[in-house]
Amino acid sequence: MRKNKLKKMFNEGKPIINGWLQIPSGFSTEVMAQQGWDSCTIDMQHGVVDYPNALNMLQAISTTDVTPLARVNWNEPGQIMKILDAGCYGIICPMVSNRKEAENFVQACLYPSKGYRSFGPIRGLLYGGSDYAKHADNEILKLAMIETKEALDKLDEILDTPNLDGIYIGPADLSLAVGEEPGFDRPEGTLAYKEIIRILNSAKKRKLLAGIHNATPEYAQKMISLGFNLVTVGSDQRFMSAGAKKAVEKIKGTKKGTESKGY
Repeated sequence: MRKNKLKKMFNEGKPIINGWLQIPSGFSTEVMAQQGWDSCTIDMQHGVVDYPNALNMLQAISTTDVTPLARVNWNEPGQIMKILDAGCYGIICPMVSNRKEAENFVQACLYPSKGYRSFGPIRGLLYGGSDYAKHADNEILKLAMIETKEALDKLDEILDTPNLDGIYIGPADLSLAVGEEPGFDRPEGTLAYKEIIRILNSAKKRKLLAGIHNATPEYAQKMISLGFNLVTVGSDQRFMSAGAKKAVEKIKGTKKGTESKGY
């Protein structure tokens, strides 16, 4: 089976630079995948991507050596299994709030006896190799998003879930969970920043991969220096809108309002 290079990078202490895909297009995905990312995540939660789109996007990613990941829209076994069958090599699962939800997520990614994933890796065999079923449990990356008030209260029990590979922080929802305005690149001194550091330290103590979404490369570099293993910067639609906005403003000599704080 094709090895998951992200697991190798994590074990070697190398930071993983992750791209974020929200535009349902094989071509824009191919363009993004050619830019040097270590991995690219198809956002099926807040993007406008459905399953047929995601399949085409996975095919576009596979023209490169970029590792394909997906953020599913909920902790729903059917969707998790289906996108894994399509050849996705890692799942970011949102809104994991307690041990039971973490177990349900992890077990949906694993074949029996470790889990209850149904067998039928229709494209996984093409992308991963003919021995996919034999090694998939060891190669698929499983990251639970810590972003709710309950998850903060039950952080230890979530992180102690067997076979969980790591966590991923969505700073916007995490900010809402602690009563602050949603957004990325949280300043030091905010409650959200304090929780981000607490989550990171708790993951590190257990030797789990820690990932976080960032708005800027500068903040992503700061998170790497603090010990995060995987950093996401922006998204395809934000890169497109920011580049177009900058060009138009330069030509017209105008300046529009600030960008939204969403993905």
